[in-house]
Amino acid sequence: MNPLRGQRAWRGLRGPLLVLALALAAGCPRFHAGPPPGAPATARFVEVDGVALHTRVAGSGPAVLFIHGYASSMEMWRGVFERVARDHRAIAVDLKGFGWSARPPGDYSPPAQAALVWKVLDKLGVDDVTIVGHSWGSSVSLAMALSAPARVRRIALYDAYVYEEQVPSFFRWARLGGVGEVLFGLFYRQRLDERAPLAYHDPRFVTQRRVDALEREAARPGTTAAALAAARGQRFAAVSARYRTISAPTLLLWGAEDEVTPLRFGQRLAGELPDARLVVFPQCGHVPMLEARTASTRELLAFLAAEAAPAPARDTDGQVAPDRAVSDPVPAPSDPAPAPSEQVTP
Repeated sequence: MNPLRGQRAWRGLRGPLLVLALALAAGCPRFHAGPPPGAPATARFVEVDGVALHTRVAGSGPAVLFIHGYASSMEMWRGVFERVARDHRAIAVDLKGFGWSARPPGDYSPPAQAALVWKVLDKLGVDDVTIVGHSWGSSVSLAMALSAPARVRRIALYDAYVYEEQVPSFFRWARLGGVGEVLFGLFYRQRLDERAPLAYHDPRFVTQRRVDALEREAARPGTTAAALAAARGQRFAAVSARYRTISAPTLLLWGAEDEVTPLRFGQRLAGELPDARLVVFPQCGHVPMLEARTASTRELLAFLAAEAAPAPARDTDGQVAPDRAVSDPVPAPSDPAPAPSEQVTP
């Protein structure tokens, strides 16, 4: 045997063998068919298409649906949810694969998630709804509007993650079979204490309580596999061309210092949606419902209350007159409660 040929053959095998070794070391992420163990005794589940989705309902009046972001849960809306429930029927759902919902194999793309959420609303007897989404949950919100426009009264999006250009390189590599399993198996649950601060402008919001909540949620059975499937489902190139067809009045709430979904994407989305208004919060990162809680909730409540009010004033070229930027003067507490989870990735 030619030794040079053998060396070349070995060099060609080193890459695949390294990937295989890493995959074996990390273990292939596995799904979990039902809700993860440890759910609160009061947790309510609505089963659709064989998937148990953790659902919360409170209040009465026009329905308002809350959709959380990637690697998060309905806990992110605590405080905002209760305030909206005073005058509305507030509904929050843990999307498939997150929170206390089941983590089965299957399609985790925004359209697939949207279809499941619509079926939850059907079971709850909800005909039409205002949708409030955060980050990746905004892509599910817009998918719901595209699939059933007549059922969507209004849309409010916090720091939306809805464009192909927003997808991080880590997720793009994870689309490759085998590579994604290795990347997520090795790194998804690692260094959450270092990744969490990227979601916030004010470091006082990154408490140990929040980091602990992140780590507990990431450790639930099936979470890594579901997170990988959701990352692979983030393909926005085709669907984003249809955003211009969404006619529902839309409020965009954005942190000026967001490093996860930068403000330029909010400006782009505001220009593409036919009836959108962008409100920017200075000194605020990716989570305005926490860092700008008072101001962002005030904007949301006004938007909900305006449903039966006259249309907003428009400037001479037919565009909605831009709103001034607002900020929340209330300082962050030393240990803000509650402690919802929020990954760096959207």
